[in-house]
Amino acid sequence: MRHTLAVIGFGTVGQGFAEILAQDGDALKEKYGIDFDVVAISDQVKGAVADPKGLNLPLILESVKISGDFTQYPDNPGVVRDWDSFQTITQSNADTVIEATYTNITNGQPGLDHCRTALESGKNVVTTNKGPIALGLDELQRLAQEHGTRILYEGSVMSGTPVLRLAESSLAGDEIQTVRGILNGTSNYILTRMEDGLGFDQALGEAQTLGYAEADPTNDIDGYDAQFKLLILAQALFGTKLRKEDVFRRGIRHIDREDIFQTHGENRRYKLVASLEKTTSGLMARVAPEIIPWSDPLAGVYGAVNALTYHCRLAGDITIVGPGAGRTETGYALLVDCINLCREQI
Repeated sequence: MRHTLAVIGFGTVGQGFAEILAQDGDALKEKYGIDFDVVAISDQVKGAVADPKGLNLPLILESVKISGDFTQYPDNPGVVRDWDSFQTITQSNADTVIEATYTNITNGQPGLDHCRTALESGKNVVTTNKGPIALGLDELQRLAQEHGTRILYEGSVMSGTPVLRLAESSLAGDEIQTVRGILNGTSNYILTRMEDGLGFDQALGEAQTLGYAEADPTNDIDGYDAQFKLLILAQALFGTKLRKEDVFRRGIRHIDREDIFQTHGENRRYKLVASLEKTTSGLMARVAPEIIPWSDPLAGVYGAVNALTYHCRLAGDITIVGPGAGRTETGYALLVDCINLCREQI
């Protein structure tokens, strides 16, 4: 089975996905009977390249490594270079669009329009972009239903850690009543290093050096990243559309080394906890630092790692721990959604 893909956004995530396909494509075809073929790539900085017969991913990756764009990719017969992102979506022969552009927490653009255009063009969407899912999932699911397509977004919450599919498949028949988690690895890394004796600014600087935090770390340390992930979980798990304003949000800027030492001496520790709770008045959503006992499953999550605990009516508490970011891990999330999409079509 040949399944063609167009990749929109070829930064860290898009390249991670391409690297996996370049390395494991033959094994995936042998194991699953699916031949994933990237026929088009568009990136705001690197340009665009398309070939309906399929692009040579090792050569694409080599071109980016050499020149930072696609100019080194050979001009074979049939290769097109002048499409923008929307032409790449509508004019390529892709079955599925991989939307891997940057996250815009203000309005979800341009990712939201990329997803809309793909679905309206009769193409499936697989994305790790939090913006379109957090702000427009209900509309995107309606468009998918109207056009006989699918939108999958596992990697938008915890990268390659399958929190959404766990709830959908393994917890089928149960009722999730509460969700509590560490959904931002940068903040968790900072709090972990502060326990080691670093001050907040020093721990933040280390996180930036290691690539866990951006030059402007606002989204991470002020809780916006976790807030967006709660908007996604609210819709995916509870069918409830929340606005950003519905989620109480407080970050970790105010926590100092003395706070950390005091709680640690009491066998407790700080964690930035994101939570959803079903109540008689609706779904309560919150992102804020909490002082939790060492016996809490979330207390043992160290460094740039994420975790999520589902409190279920029948199964009780189930905690899943894994990376919430990373080039290969997020690329893997795209791959898993592509595999499951094809499985459901067979």
